[in-house]
Amino acid sequence: MNPTTAFPWMIALPLVAAPIIYLIGRLSVRSRAQSAAPARWMAIVVLLATAVLAFFAGQPILQGKTLTLTFYAISLRLDGVALLLGATVTFLGLMVAIFSLRYMHGDEGEEKYYALLVAMVGSIIGLGCAADLFNLWVWFEVMAISSFMLVAFYRDQPASLEAGLKYLVQSAAGSVLILLGIALVFASTGMLDLAAIRTVVNGPAPILIAAGALFIIGFGVKAAFVPLHTWLPDAHSQAPSGISAMLSGIVIEAGLVAMLRALGALAAVSSLWGVLLLIFGAFNMLVGNLMALRQEQVKRLLAYSSVSHLGYMLVGLGASITFPLMVGTNGAEGAFFHLFNHATMKGLAFLSVGALLYALHIARGDHGPLVLSDLDGASRRYPAVAFSLAVAVLALGGLPPLSGFMSKWMIFVAGFQSQNGWMIALVIFMALNSVLSLGYYAPLVNRMFRHTPAPIVENGARVSFSMRLPLALLTLLTVVLGFWPTLLSWLTAPAASALMVWFGVQ
Repeated sequence: MNPTTAFPWMIALPLVAAPIIYLIGRLSVRSRAQSAAPARWMAIVVLLATAVLAFFAGQPILQGKTLTLTFYAISLRLDGVALLLGATVTFLGLMVAIFSLRYMHGDEGEEKYYALLVAMVGSIIGLGCAADLFNLWVWFEVMAISSFMLVAFYRDQPASLEAGLKYLVQSAAGSVLILLGIALVFASTGMLDLAAIRTVVNGPAPILIAAGALFIIGFGVKAAFVPLHTWLPDAHSQAPSGISAMLSGIVIEAGLVAMLRALGALAAVSSLWGVLLLIFGAFNMLVGNLMALRQEQVKRLLAYSSVSHLGYMLVGLGASITFPLMVGTNGAEGAFFHLFNHATMKGLAFLSVGALLYALHIARGDHGPLVLSDLDGASRRYPAVAFSLAVAVLALGGLPPLSGFMSKWMIFVAGFQSQNGWMIALVIFMALNSVLSLGYYAPLVNRMFRHTPAPIVENGARVSFSMRLPLALLTLLTVVLGFWPTLLSWLTAPAASALMVWFGVQ
């Protein structure tokens, strides 16, 4: 297939298919079948087709080229970062769709769930490819709307509605700030195209510095920058487990990519953008870990851990932007490798927890949270799920030879390459935070494998094959990338090079 043909369809297919999935699923539910089965399988087929289209569209990118598409006022550009983000969200979305076959089976509005999931995937792919500020904001809003409706999916539960409202209010506030930033950029430069803005901005300008600050705050809400992260634990814990995996594994990273695209156009305005990323990275790591230590609900614990892991990505990106001559693309490549690893590791963690939540609570009609004591002895009755969760959290904790260790190690090495005392101190701080995270990851493993099974575990329901299949695939990927990290270099290296071009340091 021609890459120039595959590129627009890679974005259009999930967006066009989403309302069709909903309508066919709705008609099926209203018919005698009383089942949303067509919606389930259509979602999986669409995501598979999107992955195939991304494969063909990405071939020129792997050769160091970019693809550009202009349709009236819509400008799209497929580069290394867009390809990485698109590949990650499509893969994780497919795993979530398969997992949800049983998890969401029979829930009211099931057809809406699959339609919104596919729409979310399409919006994130579009966001990664946005080449001008206004369309970047539009894609960002489509992602926000679809994710909000999925956070508040269980609308008959007050806690779910509260989480959805908090997410909506904070996301809307961030969107307003982004629009103000766009207005300032347009007022100063008279243009919205990111590449064009980059060519005309050649020095400090107070109005553009203010615009950059607004972009950091506005996009930082979605990316869960501390202290803009307060929506995250409620949203992740109250959403269906598959959506928790999407929110943690890719939605906050999409917010980060959107912010990087916007800031990259203003790179010449200030030399401190990279330093700000390093500062936010340090705060995210520390606050995320400290908050996770005190959690009793497993999904809230994993949610706060996402705040911490975003910090590692920020440090890797900040190292390459701040010290381009010494670090080069190494920090950015480590950050993007960690982005993909975090999607797989945290996706695996949330889906494993979701499988236990389904077996211990949901299958009995109870939508209560999964707490730490529910994990006692889980390995006796659910050995495969417990093993998957153990691999996920130990990888998140940075234990070798799992994938999380390798991406963290790449960021550590990049930090030392800077030969800067403050940067080296930050690397040591990162390492200590990685050890600190084991303070809440290790007890999870200990509970599952060394404690006596809790009564709720002994009476739990069976975990279906459709739930165990994504867990097996994600577990395998987490282990393989730990032993063979260069397996993903074809995807992370172009992304790192594209980032350096955005910030004019390559």
